[in-house]
Amino acid sequence: MKQNRQFERITELVCITESKVRFSEVDSMAVVWHGNYVKYIEDGREAFGLQFGLGYFDVYKHSIMTPIVKLYIDYKRNVRYEEKLRIETRYINSSAAKIIFEYKIYRMSDNALAVKAQSTQVFIDENGELILTMPEFYAAWKKKWNIEYI
Repeated sequence: MKQNRQFERITELVCITESKVRFSEVDSMAVVWHGNYVKYIEDGREAFGLQFGLGYFDVYKHSIMTPIVKLYIDYKRNVRYEEKLRIETRYINSSAAKIIFEYKIYRMSDNALAVKAQSTQVFIDENGELILTMPEFYAAWKKKWNIEYI
């Protein structure tokens, strides 16, 4: 029986970055407002891109953009003003022309998992048209990091 290996991880690429909750990110109870977790996810994705050569300008120089088309956030525990966070961003392999990341955000004070999330980005050209096949630069990036399918 053939298994569906669309999301199988062949090489794990993980970036870990840290952040601190700022006053502008909390509500009147000094708890991070739920929409601000998207900023932490963005911090993780940006750090990943810088570490592994898949940053915004690495993509944009090929006249391609990668908008987010899906974002899933599972809130586990709250985070308060001035707490330090550890953001783990993990690349998820896919045979489709997409970039998928998983995120885990931890409170550093007690190592408690605060948020699990996943984002999906697609490729569009400079006219905003969806690119249905994997761009050459992305295939080369995957090859550089030994990301292949069995």
